[in-house]
Amino acid sequence: MSKAKLKDRIKEGVFLLDGAMGTQLFLRGVKPGKCNDYLNIESPDIIFEIQRSYVDAGSDCLTSNTFSSNRYSLVRHGLGEQVVAINKAGAEIARKAVGIDGYVLGDISSTGDFLEPLGTLKADELQSAFAEQAKGLLEGGVDGFIIETMSALDEIEVAIKAVKSVCDLPIFVSLAFDAAGDDFRTMMGVSVEAAVEKLVPLGIDVIGFNCGTVSLEGYVKLAEKFSSAVKAGGFDVGLLAEPNAGLPELVDEQAVYKVSSEDFAATAAQIHSLGFNILGGCCGTSPELIKAVSEKLR
Repeated sequence: MSKAKLKDRIKEGVFLLDGAMGTQLFLRGVKPGKCNDYLNIESPDIIFEIQRSYVDAGSDCLTSNTFSSNRYSLVRHGLGEQVVAINKAGAEIARKAVGIDGYVLGDISSTGDFLEPLGTLKADELQSAFAEQAKGLLEGGVDGFIIETMSALDEIEVAIKAVKSVCDLPIFVSLAFDAAGDDFRTMMGVSVEAAVEKLVPLGIDVIGFNCGTVSLEGYVKLAEKFSSAVKAGGFDVGLLAEPNAGLPELVDEQAVYKVSSEDFAATAAQIHSLGFNILGGCCGTSPELIKAVSEKLR
């Protein structure tokens, strides 16, 4: 029996994503400042080992190790001509790790610059760069795409258009929010309500949040905001939450995440009760935390 299409599977109860990649790489000795995405080609076994550990923890879906695999980001590492190769390899490693019955999301994120007039990016060139990345991920066999850790609506819109120009696979969109008094805003000042009202009508399948500087309690409040905004708009869209492992503490000049598996899983359960079926983890999360969520919700 073949697996359900991703569009259908995300409506069938809990759909568990993976957790952090960067902190897991650091634990394995990868030095900060290295192009982690190039490890897809240079050291694929490291990426496979991490991703397989998430599958063993209960993840239904893996995100490809291609967070910064757009042309703009790779040029900074002298790898601008390897966009397709790095993305294709990232998707293939994730597929190998999760197996044919699991799912893979092609990971696309910000270039680190801004569109004109605030920055130097031109919309048509940015769309071409995101489309190039999406083609590589598609060649690697992804089931859909996640446009994540975003803060600017115009860049997200360009990324959505780019993916849609390449294929019609599902698109997840996830923004990074910070606490702003009693509310939440992205780095570019985008509110939850504005994100939902602007992005959902563009034909995406899932919207939600990841990363940001928010406490575990704050993530629950952020989830409430999303749930309310979706209901108020009458939208039929999936909800996604990938919290960090709480707020980090500075220990010997290193950011250390000390949240317990029990507390992280309890937070995930609260968010799930608000209508979020798609759950995972961002910075500081580990296979142990994802396993705790899997056991808590299943």
